[in-house]
Amino acid sequence: MNNLDRRTALRRLAMGAGAAFGSAAFPGLTGAAAKSTSAAGRVASGGPKRVIFFLQNQGFDPKTCIPAGMKNSGSLAKAVLPEPIKALEPFKEKLHIINGLHGLHTSPSHSAFFGALGGYRGSDGVPPSASTIDYELSKVLPETLLPHLCIGMDSMENMVAKPTVANLSARGAGKPIFMHSNPNHLYQMLYGGISSGDIRSQHEAKSGMFDRIEQMAAAEGKSLPTADKLRFHEFVQGFNDMNGLRERLGAVSDHLEKFAPEVDEGYSQPEFETDWHDRLLDLGISALKSGTTSVLTIGSGRGEIFGAWKGLGVEEQGHNLGHMEQPDNPIWVKIRQYNSRMLVKLMEELESVPEGSGTMMDNTLIVYTSNNADRQHTSGATWPVMLLGNCNGVFKSGQFTQLDGKRPINALYSTLLNTVGVNCDRFNMSDKMAAKFDNGSGPLREILA
Repeated sequence: MNNLDRRTALRRLAMGAGAAFGSAAFPGLTGAAAKSTSAAGRVASGGPKRVIFFLQNQGFDPKTCIPAGMKNSGSLAKAVLPEPIKALEPFKEKLHIINGLHGLHTSPSHSAFFGALGGYRGSDGVPPSASTIDYELSKVLPETLLPHLCIGMDSMENMVAKPTVANLSARGAGKPIFMHSNPNHLYQMLYGGISSGDIRSQHEAKSGMFDRIEQMAAAEGKSLPTADKLRFHEFVQGFNDMNGLRERLGAVSDHLEKFAPEVDEGYSQPEFETDWHDRLLDLGISALKSGTTSVLTIGSGRGEIFGAWKGLGVEEQGHNLGHMEQPDNPIWVKIRQYNSRMLVKLMEELESVPEGSGTMMDNTLIVYTSNNADRQHTSGATWPVMLLGNCNGVFKSGQFTQLDGKRPINALYSTLLNTVGVNCDRFNMSDKMAAKFDNGSGPLREILA
C-alpha cells in the first residue's frame, strides 16, 4: 500500500469508528485502532472507560492522607482531611482512601520501579518481568489512537538530559514503556501535525527522519543473528509504532485542533521545573479529553529517587527528600498539596466534558499512590492508595477503608481488571507466591459498591 492509500485508509478507519461508537469527547476516536467493538464489549457495565495512575516517588506515608483519629473503615463525610491533601476536601465524596495493602514481595527500598504497577520484584536497572496494570487496562478499555500515555516529571536537568525514561510501565517481560518528560517533544508528537511555524516544521522533519530510520533499520536487521534479531525487532517496532501514531493523529487533525493546549513561554522558557510539570499535565488532560488515550500514567519523580520542586519553594531535591519524615513536614506538605491540586485539575477538566448522561469524570477512575510504598528505604509493608471517582457507582467513595489481613497491591490490580470485565483472581502472582504474600483471592470486595 502506498503512503497516500495508507493515509486514506487511516482517515476512513478513524471516521468509521466514530460512526460505530459515538462519544461526547470524540465522536471519531473511540475504538479507532482496529479492535472494532471487541474491546468496548468487554468493559463491564458501569466500569471505568479511562484510568489515570498518579505515582509520587519517595513514598506515601499513610499519616499524610488518613484523617486524624480514624482507625476503622467508615465514611469521610465528617472527617477533616490532613493538610497535605486538603485541596481534595471539596471532592471528598469522590475520594476513597485505602490502607492495609502491602508490597513486601516487590522489595521497594528506594523504589519498586516496574514492580509498583506490576506487583512483582523490581529494582534499579532491572527490566520488567511482566506487563503492568496500566498497560493491561489499556488493552481492554475502549480503544483509542494512543491507548496508553505515560508522562514523567523530574528536575529540569533530568528532563532535558533524558526526555524519555522507562521505569514504571511495561507491556511485557523485558518490554518497558517510555515516559515523556519534555513537553515540547510531547506537544510535537500529539499536535505537531496541526501546528504551524517552527512546531510544524520540526514535526515534519522528525516524521521524515523516523520514516527513514525505520526503513533502514528493518533492512539492516535481516542480516543479524537470531538472538540479536529479536532485540532489533523491538527497536524497529518502536519506530513503526511512532510513525503509525503520527499518521493516525494526522487523520483526525480537525478534531484534535479543539483540544490542543496553547503554547506559551512555559514550554520554551520555563523558570522552574514545575512549569514543565504543569504543561505535561495539560497535555495529558488534553489527550484524555480529546479521546486520544484511555490510560494516563503520571510519574512524579519518574519512578526514581530524584525529583525537584523549586517552583514550590522547595530547595531540597532528589534522594535527600526521601530521608525526611513526611508527616507535618512543610516540604512534603507543599509537594503533596501540589499533587492534590493536580488531581483536582484532572477532575475539574473531566467534569467539564459531557459524556452519556453525565460527564467524563463519571466514567473515570484516578489511582493515586507511590512507586515506593510508604517511605524511602521501606520494606513495603504498608502501601496506601487513594481512589478518586466511583465510575457510576462501581466503587465506594467518600470512604476510608482499613483492610484487615494480608492483601498485596496485586489484589487492587485484580479488582481493577474485574471492573472492566476481565476475570482475574490474581494479577502477576503465582499460587506459590500468593501462599506467602496473600491470604485472600479475587477482587477487594471492601472497595466495591
